[in-house]
Amino acid sequence: MPVPGPVRLLRAAAAVPRAREPHDASGWTAEVRRDGAALTALAADLRDLYTRCPAATPFQTCEWLRPWWDGYGTPGRLRLATVRRGGRLVAAAPLMLVRRAGLPVLVPLAAPHSDVTDILLDPAHADGAAPRLARALRADPGWSVLDLPEVPPGAAAHRLARHWPGGTWRAPSSICLELPDADVAGLIARLPGRAAGKTRARLRRIDRCGITVREVPPDGVADAVRELLDLHVRQWRGRPVNPEHTRDRFRRHLAEAAHGLARDGRATVLRYHRDGRLVAADLVLTGHRFAGAYLYGAVPDLRDHVDVGLMLLREDLAVAGGRGLSLLRGAEPYKFKWRPRPVRNERLVLGRGAAAPAYAALVRARSALAARRHPEARPHD
Repeated sequence: MPVPGPVRLLRAAAAVPRAREPHDASGWTAEVRRDGAALTALAADLRDLYTRCPAATPFQTCEWLRPWWDGYGTPGRLRLATVRRGGRLVAAAPLMLVRRAGLPVLVPLAAPHSDVTDILLDPAHADGAAPRLARALRADPGWSVLDLPEVPPGAAAHRLARHWPGGTWRAPSSICLELPDADVAGLIARLPGRAAGKTRARLRRIDRCGITVREVPPDGVADAVRELLDLHVRQWRGRPVNPEHTRDRFRRHLAEAAHGLARDGRATVLRYHRDGRLVAADLVLTGHRFAGAYLYGAVPDLRDHVDVGLMLLREDLAVAGGRGLSLLRGAEPYKFKWRPRPVRNERLVLGRGAAAPAYAALVRARSALAARRHPEARPHD
């Protein structure tokens, strides 16, 4: 079956600015908005919905998504699917249209910079909202596949998949390593005796170095994030670094997003000083049940004096406030010394049309190839 060409897709998008489900007698409505102002117009509703979604993480907040769209979005490509009951927003899927493998594909906003991808779904209305969200997306023209790359266990997207009236495919995605501990004492208690003793000695050395830690107030978070990124680039100098972390649009996104999240108590930036000198900075994102160490930076010579990872981990666990701490994507061997719990994300592909199975097969093939090239690291004593 021929794939629709870009010109025809653009004409379809221009012809149908919104797909809307008629209001029914029970008070349900659904629509897909395409105008770039939709994220701003619905910001209050999206914030309200987030507070009712216990599975959601900061990566699904309006504060994370809107600055990302401002820096990375393409006009005309937004697809914000929503469901309301009695006028109140009960489900939302903020998506963007891209082209992959020659097909028009819907992907979550900010997916490249989010360790978790999901939708927002109010559990109190999920039975009615999930099928309506699925129908609203299916009715929106101009796309073939919905691709959610990092769906964790328990995510709302799994409920959408159960109601999807088309093909559904799953493939293994990233490993996120999680520490269940409430504090560093709990972390040490799970280590073997010799490793526990070495860790206590490293903590004492950190304390003797006279490093002070301060939480940045919300109005200073944007500037602190820029300093963090400067430190991050310095610590990776001479080694491969994610090139996006060096670009201005990423700096703008992360600074604005962290500032907005910090106002709501969902992000914390810590600054570490030694002898009056800024030596490290750390960004922790927190949600209902979630806390994740997102990014840090440190001066290169700090490692000559202290165990930087342990220094950060102690403070991050305190910020997590008993939730445990996710080390987010990546099964790097050094993370396993803390004996974390591995949690596997899934890539969830929801199809529409004859081309979807081929796309899903390509996704699965690439997932299998990645697993062979990068076998999971294993815990070691």
